[in-house]
Amino acid sequence: MSTQASPASGASESVPVTAAGASDRWERWGDRLNPLVVKEVRQGLRTRVFWVCFSLLLLACLVLSLIAYANTQGASYSREGRTYFFAFFVCLGVVHFGVIPFNAYRSLAREREDETWVLLLLTGLGPRRILRGKVASFLVQAALYASAVGPFLLFSYFLNGIDLPTILVALLLGGAWLVFLTLASVCAATLADGRMGRAFVRFALVGVLAVTFFQALTLIYVMTQRGGNGFTFDRSFFLGVCAGLGMMLTDGWLLFEASVARLSLMTEDYSRHPRRALVVQALLAFAAVVAVSWYLDFDNDVAEIAGVFGTLHLIGTGLFTVSDVDGQSRPLRAGTRPWSLFKPGALRGFRLTVLLLLGWALGCSVLLSMSDETQGWTRMGMAFTALALYGVLYLSLALLLGRMPRSDRFASPVAVRLLFVAVTALASGLPPLVAVFLRLDESGSELLNLLNPLVGTVNFGRYNYSEPYGTHLPPELLLCVALVALLAAFAADRVLAEREQRAHAS
Repeated sequence: MSTQASPASGASESVPVTAAGASDRWERWGDRLNPLVVKEVRQGLRTRVFWVCFSLLLLACLVLSLIAYANTQGASYSREGRTYFFAFFVCLGVVHFGVIPFNAYRSLAREREDETWVLLLLTGLGPRRILRGKVASFLVQAALYASAVGPFLLFSYFLNGIDLPTILVALLLGGAWLVFLTLASVCAATLADGRMGRAFVRFALVGVLAVTFFQALTLIYVMTQRGGNGFTFDRSFFLGVCAGLGMMLTDGWLLFEASVARLSLMTEDYSRHPRRALVVQALLAFAAVVAVSWYLDFDNDVAEIAGVFGTLHLIGTGLFTVSDVDGQSRPLRAGTRPWSLFKPGALRGFRLTVLLLLGWALGCSVLLSMSDETQGWTRMGMAFTALALYGVLYLSLALLLGRMPRSDRFASPVAVRLLFVAVTALASGLPPLVAVFLRLDESGSELLNLLNPLVGTVNFGRYNYSEPYGTHLPPELLLCVALVALLAAFAADRVLAEREQRAHAS
């Protein structure tokens, strides 16, 4: 009896140990799980908006399925899969590209309007975990919507006319676009603090979501309707899909880090993560441009497109980087050095932006010089180099106008951004009007528009075979633009340095 009882007793003792280990394991996983995800998902599932949208989505898909069944009933062969897939995708897109991003914006904006954001911070989660939980909760709701429409999307495959790779790529791009729009909406909720600013941001967000909704549907329509059985997956399409996914993922990461920085305390090193994300994004983008150029035998179109759009992207992100507040908190000053470009403050943000703009223009120019077309290298290299210099010039002018005076009326980040828009708009529209009013010839108009960011960039990139370099404007004029831009950058750097010293002294 004793020899038989000992295994039983050992087994009975091992069961509580195993159960205790499993419970500890689940407890550890519960601690790792963001509690805000559970709270937001439960709160979102109880709202009337979720159940109304979910019911209407199912009803619309069911009606479309019945219509598809009625149209294909009795037909020997049907090719209506493309049409009905696009119809189902439109129903899902209304929720994914409109309802989910706007609800994510309203969730964070309501926390700030009702002043409950401080209560969330008192839980000890921190801005990063709070924002991560809010984004994850709305992505979980988006997954519930997608699980309802998924069978209907698969049903369109059996109607023929569309292949599975097209369906998978469309869903992949749609999911990446959903994540990007959700992160962008959360970032938009952190931009404004006053009532008027929040109203303007809400109005702008609704307009952007409406425009991007139709743009996304247009892309999906082109993918699903072109060709016999779907989109032709050639090399250009594959590179375009990879570029789009890379931009959405890296820009989403940058927007998330910017949102965390906006909601962090001034005593924290809030600028390190978004500036590091910006640098990593630029390095990854340039590495991708080099790889694609090498794959396409250094086709000059790749470097030209990357030079123009990459410079515009850096100017847009640099506008928020250079408009940071002056100075730092006392605990951060000890570890700050002249090369500490990731530290808070407009001075280091301005220096980082100038280095990124000039470095991107230089890298794309070197890459463009490896192509066989010499005139194209000179022409487009001068064009996006001039565009980068214009960006440095007008960012510097906005900082000089906003922060050179002793008064702080125009020194706020929002005022500096508005000054940049105003100065750039005046420099783009006023010189052409003056040239028309004075009835200047072509050479006189070109000199008057030398510092025009739009006309000047176009003039540097125009062909002119009568000139020795094949360009419409000589390189000497580009040197003049570079001199003016660098002088303005030096003046802005000195002004920001002086304001930082005053902020630290006070």
